[in-house]
Amino acid sequence: MSAIVVFGAGGRAGRRVVAEAAGRGHEVTAVVRDPGRHEGPAGGRVRVVAGDVTDAASVARVAAGHDVAVQTATRLDVPAREFHEAAARALVDGLGEAGVRRLVAVGIGTLLEVAPGVRVVDTPDFPADGRAFSLGHAAELAVYGESELDWVVLAPPPVFLDEQAERTGRYRIGDERLPEAAGGEAAFSFADLAVAIVDEAEAGRGGLHRGHVSVSY
Repeated sequence: MSAIVVFGAGGRAGRRVVAEAAGRGHEVTAVVRDPGRHEGPAGGRVRVVAGDVTDAASVARVAAGHDVAVQTATRLDVPAREFHEAAARALVDGLGEAGVRRLVAVGIGTLLEVAPGVRVVDTPDFPADGRAFSLGHAAELAVYGESELDWVVLAPPPVFLDEQAERTGRYRIGDERLPEAAGGEAAFSFADLAVAIVDEAEAGRGGLHRGHVSVSY
């Protein structure tokens, strides 16, 4: 089994990644801003710690001794570009210092392409209030791309994910293009996003590398 450190472990995606990884027998460090507000799943495989994903020293401290890192953190009270670029730089530097080579991150479907070189965020009718948030994630991708990390970013569909749906274990990985929706398929769920994330965390050299890809039903 692996030791996995999860940043943003208190969020909707992070909580499910922690539970999925612990349920498979991995040792999980759940990184949150305020540990007093969070409890790990039962079973003793989860350690909840305080950490700041935008601070390289904090990243290095909590990531030391782990095999792989997972990034699910976001902030809505900080400008998106400021947060995601700072987080990406801190992860690159902090994981490097801690000797953690593998990073699996949750992306955003609005950066997937609807035509060659045209992302969802670039389309004429894209809402202005969502553009800054999407471009914040784009800044994050640029930082990863310039690094020596073994990273992959999984981008779910650009719609609200289902918070209530049970885990099915089903998903498909695409490429940088927006996948066609399967007819009659339910909205993609946080539970199955967590399955895909942990599968990649486990895959190591056999997984996806240095890319931004779609994950959907």
